[in-house]
Amino acid sequence: MRRDYLIIRSIWIFLYFFVFSLIILISTPSFSEMLKESPDQVWEVGDRRWTLEEEHRFEKWVDENITEDFFIRYRTPTDCAKAVHAIRWIYARIEHLPAAATTKDGKLIGHWSTDWKLLPRHSDWYQDKRFRAALLYMLSATWTGTLPHDTYPVRISPNSVTPGTLLVTKSHVVMVAHVSLGGCQAHPLQTWESMLPVKVRKLILRNFFSARPESTAHSGLMKFRWPVIENGGWKYLTVKEHPFYSEEQYSPHFYEENGDFVEAVAKRIDPADYECTEKMVNVMGTITRLLKERVSIVLEGYQKCHKGGCPEGSDLWEIHQTLGRDEMIVLLMGHLSKIIELNHLDKELTRKVMEAISIDISENRSVTFYDVYQNCSWLSPHPKDSIEARWGLKKCEMIQAQIRTARNCVVFIKTLYGKKDPSYADFAIRQQQEILWRLNEDWKNSECYSDASVQTGSGGMIRSTHLTSF
Repeated sequence: MRRDYLIIRSIWIFLYFFVFSLIILISTPSFSEMLKESPDQVWEVGDRRWTLEEEHRFEKWVDENITEDFFIRYRTPTDCAKAVHAIRWIYARIEHLPAAATTKDGKLIGHWSTDWKLLPRHSDWYQDKRFRAALLYMLSATWTGTLPHDTYPVRISPNSVTPGTLLVTKSHVVMVAHVSLGGCQAHPLQTWESMLPVKVRKLILRNFFSARPESTAHSGLMKFRWPVIENGGWKYLTVKEHPFYSEEQYSPHFYEENGDFVEAVAKRIDPADYECTEKMVNVMGTITRLLKERVSIVLEGYQKCHKGGCPEGSDLWEIHQTLGRDEMIVLLMGHLSKIIELNHLDKELTRKVMEAISIDISENRSVTFYDVYQNCSWLSPHPKDSIEARWGLKKCEMIQAQIRTARNCVVFIKTLYGKKDPSYADFAIRQQQEILWRLNEDWKNSECYSDASVQTGSGGMIRSTHLTSF
């Protein structure tokens, strides 16, 4: 009797723990849980799941593979949100990892979707028609407003704010491209961004910049959430279960030492204080690299476009223009000037260092770092312009052309609005006069000489950077 009791009890305990384990297995999200995959889905993942190691591989891939012309090479139209979603999905497709996105109507789509089953697959993602169709649909069905469903806030540290991390605001999103230590940039974080309208275009590399994030607006530094299998289907892992999750960026304590979000992030990512000369040398090294990379872009653009074959906005113009790169160069030159000025560095010695750095801009022409330092505000981004104009060596002619344009603007405003809307005409003319004044200063500082009649106006895009003069 006793023996039968023990046998029954043992069986009951076994069944109890079996059922309990089964319930836990079914109800708890599992990174390794397997789901029978359909041959009709966009791509298969097998037992591949997002982990810390996979996130680190993603960071490395973004840092090494995403370039300004990435979406031009692969003919993918982007805006800000589409660019970051595309980067995540393309990497996931390459590595056969799960990927998902929340659509404008609240549906979760991903690698498991079967709407494109009639299209063939290919081993290379950019030749995979099924993936390309799914990618383009996903990009059309998402926007900045859906990103809060696909992301989670992260702690601010060198291990968690890495390439592939997102900076989300109410109406814009960028992706961390590189992390630069040693004071070689104006900020440790550089970001890739695209913009409206949706088109095939270059990405723009910029230094990290943002207002203070708000938890209620789901803004700030974010990472993509991990899709996991739960109850026989794909869902997102809950926000708080992600390894980098933190809401510290929304806390007042985060700003105790630095009231500004940009500075607070910089101190967390690279807290070291660098000696001013070391910082100057590092910044000059970064600028020199950007300038040398610019040489081949300018030469190729001139060969393709100098006869007028690249109208502004065309695909060829988009490939060979240097707007984003020139903006970064101008910003870094301004940062370099500030380092020299605030630390009272020897200007004559600094000038000699700059003049010792030579950059070959064509087969028989070179400029020094100092030449570009003096002329960086007048670098032309347009591929049809001459090599000299592209490197700011035609700045007097450019100033003169903008002067004429501005004078024409004044005449146009007076003619069209002088009687119909005099208050607006007065406002618009004052703006042109402000531009004229700035160009006048540039004209004099650049020692441009011509008849006085051209020194009274300006127009077009004004890029004025006040650098320390030697």
